Amino acid sequence: MTCVPELARQQRHFSRCPIRFALYFTPPADHPLVGRAASWLGRDAFGGETRAIPEARANVTESARRYGFHATLKAPFRLHEGESVEALEAALDRFARETAPVTIPVLALKQLGRFFALVPDEQPAELTAFAARVVEAFEPFRAPLSAAEIAKRSPETLPRPERDNLLRWGYPYVMDAFQFHMTLTDKIAPEESDAMRAELEREFASFIGKPLAVDHLALFVEPEPGAPFTVQKLLRLEGRA
Repeated sequence: MTCVPELARQQRHFSRCPIRFALYFTPPADHPLVGRAASWLGRDAFGGETRAIPEARANVTESARRYGFHATLKAPFRLHEGESVEALEAALDRFARETAPVTIPVLALKQLGRFFALVPDEQPAELTAFAARVVEAFEPFRAPLSAAEIAKRSPETLPRPERDNLLRWGYPYVMDAFQFHMTLTDKIAPEESDAMRAELEREFASFIGKPLAVDHLALFVEPEPGAPFTVQKLLRLEGRA
């Protein structure tokens, strides 16, 4: 079953609907970083426009391209029984009005495990606290993970705090385990890492070493399992620090 937001809006319950939502940070569609990332990944999450990229790059950005350029705040989730898209969007509106933006003083390119991402050179405490607020504020909308979804994360291999996060919040890398990152590649073979780093440094030179305002919150949607995520709604954070 294809379950698009317009169809989901007509349903009060979502137990049969595989649609997933996520709360991500992305700059607005006209931000230069979004344009550069879309050209790099081969897809723009605002509207889903695809762009031609070299085959070699397409092979190492497949997952990043599907999820769209973003930083995860609340990982993809199905709506809790009895919740609605309208209620989720209304909560997002309130949260954006009441929440102040955060600035990353220096954006850096780093390799996290085997993938590359744009990250804070040093993560501000305010950014970690902001991410935790997103996780907590929208938890009532998240349906519990299924046993299969939990098993997919291999909880037995996770450190205890991350395993506890998975069971409590549906995602291991939240709260004290949160690391802001905007993914640019999938896993890169060790022998290819130096060349990939050099290429990314050239592509994103205009943004590395510069500040980045985390001043928007986006609702992304995956209309059916395996489909590309797209931006359904983007709101500016308007609260005062």
